[in-house]
Amino acid sequence: MYRKILAAVNEHLNSEVTARYALALAKYLGAKLYICFVAQNRMPQQDRRAAEDAVKRLFNEAMDLNVQAESIAEIGDPVMEIARIVRHEGIGLALVSTRREDMERRFFTGTIARNLSLKLPCSVALVRIVHSGRVHPKKIFVPLKARISHVSEHARFIASMANTFGSKVFIFHAPKKVVHSFYGEIRRAPQDWQQELPQDISRFIQHLEKQDVEYESKLVPGRTGKNITLEAFAKRHDLIIMGASRRTLFASLLRENPVEYVLRETPCDLVMLTPRHED
Repeated sequence: MYRKILAAVNEHLNSEVTARYALALAKYLGAKLYICFVAQNRMPQQDRRAAEDAVKRLFNEAMDLNVQAESIAEIGDPVMEIARIVRHEGIGLALVSTRREDMERRFFTGTIARNLSLKLPCSVALVRIVHSGRVHPKKIFVPLKARISHVSEHARFIASMANTFGSKVFIFHAPKKVVHSFYGEIRRAPQDWQQELPQDISRFIQHLEKQDVEYESKLVPGRTGKNITLEAFAKRHDLIIMGASRRTLFASLLRENPVEYVLRETPCDLVMLTPRHED
């Protein structure tokens, strides 16, 4: 699994909370944690001090938890510098938080968070923090589509998060409501959906079972971003974890995407994983 994890820190509280997710995960996996801050040119001194103070707090917390950690501070373009650090240190996973102003742009187009998701040569977990004081999720909600990019890594990431926090996983999949035939529409019963689970989802569940993760699954026809957010809200889930490939990220520029809807409307913390490691 991941032996080196990077947490990208900036002047915003969201990035420090995201880094605490990274710290907890590093503790569970026995991984080395890199706490990274890149100051942009002409960055206000007040913002720079805020980020530096966050790095110090996180480093001290890592020492208290006996987590091997290293703090890195650079000046320049955050995407270029973090990509250089990832390549130089052989980072396996980077956790990056969204900024408040990112929400004003469709699917964060042109933002640092989106560019890191697309350009880093490692797996990236893009994190949106909704509840800054809740970093111990007990109910993790996992919406799955029929085809999953990097099934093994996706499942192992979620299993690691669940085991890190002692969480229960709730799998959510929405197959199509009807099947079209020569004679018209044929409605499918829920038991038929269960028997016809897509191969990737079956593999995903097998990986969870191997990691001794407690889980439940639910099938709801008509998968949409709205259905996902309503389910998360109604069942009071603490964290949503969704997967996204590069293709998903690029496709979101052309049309509305369930991932984009959830990013904007999520009622709880959200992690969008862009996996890079082959199964």
